[in-house]
Amino acid sequence: MGKALEWLKLNHKDYADLEISYKNLNLYPEDLPPVVINYRHSASNKIPETTSVHDMELENGTEEGMCPFTVHTLTSEEYDTTRPDILKAVAMKHLDDGGKVLAIGHSKDPQSICKNPQLYPQMFPWLFPYGLGGIGHERQKHKLSDIEHKWHLLMYHDKHFKKDPHFPLIAFNHEQIKESSTSSFILAKQKSFDNIADRLLRIKSEVLTDISQQMVKGERVKGESQDEKYCLQLIHDLDHIGGHVKGSITSQKYMQNEIWSLIAFQGAPSWCITLSPADNKHPISLYYADSKEEFKPILQSKSEKENLIADNPVASARFFHFMMQAFIKHVLGVDTDHPGIYGDTAAYYGTVEQQGRLTLHMHMLLWIRGALTP
Repeated sequence: MGKALEWLKLNHKDYADLEISYKNLNLYPEDLPPVVINYRHSASNKIPETTSVHDMELENGTEEGMCPFTVHTLTSEEYDTTRPDILKAVAMKHLDDGGKVLAIGHSKDPQSICKNPQLYPQMFPWLFPYGLGGIGHERQKHKLSDIEHKWHLLMYHDKHFKKDPHFPLIAFNHEQIKESSTSSFILAKQKSFDNIADRLLRIKSEVLTDISQQMVKGERVKGESQDEKYCLQLIHDLDHIGGHVKGSITSQKYMQNEIWSLIAFQGAPSWCITLSPADNKHPISLYYADSKEEFKPILQSKSEKENLIADNPVASARFFHFMMQAFIKHVLGVDTDHPGIYGDTAAYYGTVEQQGRLTLHMHMLLWIRGALTP
C-alpha cells in the first residue's frame, strides 16, 4: 500500500501534495482491506427508510395469485405515446406545485463541466491513472473541441474508454447539458429577455394546472385569454431550448416537421425501409469490438460474439454508422455516378432508434425521382 501511495505521489497530478503517514500504514493488516466492515442481518426485504407508515406487511411479494405493481409517475409507455407539449405541461405543473427533482452530489461545492480539465481524471481515476489528459487540458498540442476530444478518447487503441460502462454515457450526457445551457443562454441574451422575465412573473398556477389537465385529456388549447397565452409561450420557449439537445422530445418533434416539409416539397414517399444490421454476427462489427489489431477470419462461438458486442457499445455504433453510409451511397446511389437499385433517389430521411436488445436500427423514407405517388 505504501508503494502504491508513493507511486501516486510521484506520478499523479492530484496526489502531488499528498502526505503519507507510514506510522498509520503500519497499523493496517496486509491481507485485509483497511476499512471497517459492518454486517447487518435483515429479516425483511423492505427498506425501513422508504416504508410508508401505513405499510403493515412484513415483506413485499406474494406466494400465490397476482403480484400487484403500482407506479406513481409517468412510465415509458406514456412517454412514447404522449405529445411533447403535454409532457412539458405536466413537468411545469409538478414544479409549480412544489415538486422536487433528483440531484446527486458528492461534494460541498458542485464541479463545473465547462473548462475543468481535472473533472474527468477525478471522476474516472482508473481511466486517467496519471491525472492527466482530461477534457480541455493545457498540454494539448492542437486545439480540440470537447466533442472531438471525447471521440479521440473513445477511439483510443486499447479500447478501455469505450469499454467502460459509465464514460460514454456521462460524456454524452454532459454534451446534452451544455447544448441545453447554451441555447437557453442565447435565448435569454436576446432582446426578448425582458419579455421572458415578465411572462414568468405573470404565470398563474391555476391556469397552468387547467392547461396541463386539458392537454392530458387530449384537448386542444388555443390560448384565448392572456394568461393562457403566457403559459403556451413558456412551453414554446422550452421547445426552443430543447430543440438543440440531441435525443430530446423536442428534437423528435423538429424531425417530424422536417419530414412533413419533405412531403410538401417532394410529394408522398415511394418506399419505407427498415434496416437492422446484425452487429453480433458481422465480422466488421466483431473486429471493431475486439482488441486485436490484425483482422483474421476466425470463427467464434455465439457466446464470444455476444460478449464482445455487449462489452463495447461504441463498436456497435461505429458498425451501424458504417453500414448506413454504405447503404445510402451504394444501394441508394446518393453522391455517386449510378442510380440506386430502387431508381434515381430524389430524397431520403432516416431516423435511428434502439431495438429491444438495445442495438440500433433505422427507419427510412425514400423518394424516387419521376415515380408516381402512391
